[in-house]
Amino acid sequence: MFDNLEIFRSAGAMARHAAQRQSVVAENIANADTPGYRTKDVTAFAMPSGDAQGGMKSTRGSHLETGSRTTAASIILGDQSGLSPNGNSVSLESEMFKSIEAERQHSRAMTIYKSSLDILRASLGRR
Repeated sequence: MFDNLEIFRSAGAMARHAAQRQSVVAENIANADTPGYRTKDVTAFAMPSGDAQGGMKSTRGSHLETGSRTTAASIILGDQSGLSPNGNSVSLESEMFKSIEAERQHSRAMTIYKSSLDILRASLGRR
């Protein structure tokens, strides 16, 4: 019954996405002085959709146009507009903001997970 709760899968996916983004940001910061290095980022987080049996069901085809179930983020090239004279596109200020966003996303995921676990324990009578 409680083998695969969607809220825990979603919180886990959000935390993994935040960890991946933090890793990419750290790589960008480490290469801030590397000539010709281009910044990277990850695609935006998308909540996993559908159920374990293969997706959501709709009454009309236009109701659900969500694409695939996968939540893995892809690494993409970041903003390339501010190139330095050596061809590097890393802005430390921008990377700091991305790092803060990733930390907040991870904290949010952990809060969702903890709150959901508390609710589940309370409903089972185990506090």
